[in-house]
Amino acid sequence: MDSSSELRNQLYAWLRGCRRLVVLGIGNPLRGDDAVGLRIIQNLQGKVPENVLLIECGMVPENYFGKIEEFKPTHVLMVDAAHLNMEAGASRLISTEEIAGTALSTHTLPLSFLAEMIKQNIGAEVMLIGVQPKNIEFREGLSPNLQKASREIADIIMSVLKETVSPIKNDGNVQNCV
Repeated sequence: MDSSSELRNQLYAWLRGCRRLVVLGIGNPLRGDDAVGLRIIQNLQGKVPENVLLIECGMVPENYFGKIEEFKPTHVLMVDAAHLNMEAGASRLISTEEIAGTALSTHTLPLSFLAEMIKQNIGAEVMLIGVQPKNIEFREGLSPNLQKASREIADIIMSVLKETVSPIKNDGNVQNCV
């Protein structure tokens, strides 16, 4: 099974029964492929049901804790570049217990800490889609591998959402990092 099929199957199993979902796009737009989480959120804009909140967090997802809490999600999906020891663009669903060993250190607070805060204070299930970067040096734009992966992952998320949550669209459900 390829990583796309595996990701789709894992997401489907995890999101079954999801009533409200927050998707956090995380990354630094000035560090090349580290911005993959942001690009995936951009690819999802205007294509998700109303019970899905998309948030472009940049490097400070913890600043959006209040917005996440306000939305009352049953599930929170973080999307970020991660060290997976796989080929560039490969992705996998990562549990909160595994996050500390895979996430890149370009964020103010460790993602494992944020995940634990969400679980304890909101009661939502939390997972990370980790995407193997090719280049996280200071530069703008994703490498070709990650551009392709960002579209494929967004398509997988949309496909799974169609089967697991209501089909109502809402274009105004995106929060941008300031």
